[in-house]
Amino acid sequence: MKPDMFRQPVSILVGLGFSAKVRGVMDAYRYLSEWPASSRDTAHSIALKACSAALRGEIEAETARGLFAAFAEKHDLLAPETNVIAASHLRRDKDPHVL
Repeated sequence: MKPDMFRQPVSILVGLGFSAKVRGVMDAYRYLSEWPASSRDTAHSIALKACSAALRGEIEAETARGLFAAFAEKHDLLAPETNVIAASHLRRDKDPHVL
């Protein structure tokens, strides 16, 4: 595994319910760099600086991952886990009264 790759990707929503997997520091850095300037906040700044530091080898990729995930959570970007969605569909198929 490359040193800038995350052990586990961060799944984020990218629009209209579609998700994407952010697999490493460079992916996270690109995403944060493209974030609209008018929507940038402290969480964005911290995550962007962490990704930059990880790309320079100053901090671990997993540290940057945690800060990117915190940014994504703050902005309601974290995609639900697919196994949770699948489980809810299975329950709904068995019992039509389950929403």
